[in-house]
Amino acid sequence: MDKKKWKRWLISRKTIVFLLAILTAVFCILQIPAFEKIIYPYPHRDIIEKYALQYGVDPLLVVAVIREESKFLPQSESHKGAKGLMQLMPSTAQSISQSIGDKTYSDNDLLSPEKNIQYGTWYLASLRKVFSDNTMLVIAAYNGGRGHVQEWIKTGQIDPKNIRQQDIPFKETRDYVDRVLKSYQKYITLYGK
Repeated sequence: MDKKKWKRWLISRKTIVFLLAILTAVFCILQIPAFEKIIYPYPHRDIIEKYALQYGVDPLLVVAVIREESKFLPQSESHKGAKGLMQLMPSTAQSISQSIGDKTYSDNDLLSPEKNIQYGTWYLASLRKVFSDNTMLVIAAYNGGRGHVQEWIKTGQIDPKNIRQQDIPFKETRDYVDRVLKSYQKYITLYGK
């Protein structure tokens, strides 16, 4: 090998080693809980814990849903019209307001973190009752709709006693369940008691 090629080979090898060292350092830093909390923050903690306690839902599940639904942006709105931190459809929120006796509700309230978290947490609690505390089914119903999940059970597409993510018929819902469950586990690790 001539001198020029040898020099280039050494430089490229040093560059690769340097980049691998940087990537390793970044990976190690990201494994430190303080840094992981940057990626998995817990904003609106007081509000989340207030309504989680009131409605009997794990607050860490609520924050995991919020992270995956809106990335903590209270003004979020989906292309389908779901709004706020927990991405509630106005029709669902209207129904919730009637169920809890909130006569002052308006669709603009969905952009308020307090109201959105209250309603979204109440909705998770109602799904917990319907699906016997099965977290995977609750998350699937939150995304794919209670009716769809009930239909999947009724037609035998999924077995509620032995549910596996890969059995969820809607890819979007299957992927959503996977993301929320991963976030939920991360929140348990970082913020659990």
